[in-house]
Amino acid sequence: MDHSQLLKGVLDLAVLAVLNERDGYGYDVVRRLREAGLEEVGDASVYGTLRRLFKAGALTSYVVASDEGPHRKYYGLNEVGRAMYAESAKTWASFSATMASLLKEGHA
Repeated sequence: MDHSQLLKGVLDLAVLAVLNERDGYGYDVVRRLREAGLEEVGDASVYGTLRRLFKAGALTSYVVASDEGPHRKYYGLNEVGRAMYAESAKTWASFSATMASLLKEGHA
């Protein structure tokens, strides 16, 4: 199965989940997603998702000076983002339970 197609469908939720834990800048979000097991996630996909979620009103952003290079733009969930995260997590839980049931039935 093509993991990239699955990842496209859940990238918003994955980014929201990472930011629900704590705010982060672009590459930090990429790193945390990869550490969580989404090794195939692309930098450009995550940066695009962050911009899109920000434009949709789900994220706040602020700039923090960095000792290691240029300033970093951090993103965090706002009220809209937390509601989006909660609803998406609920939808994912229902969908994944349905798929688990279908797969179990298919092996019986």
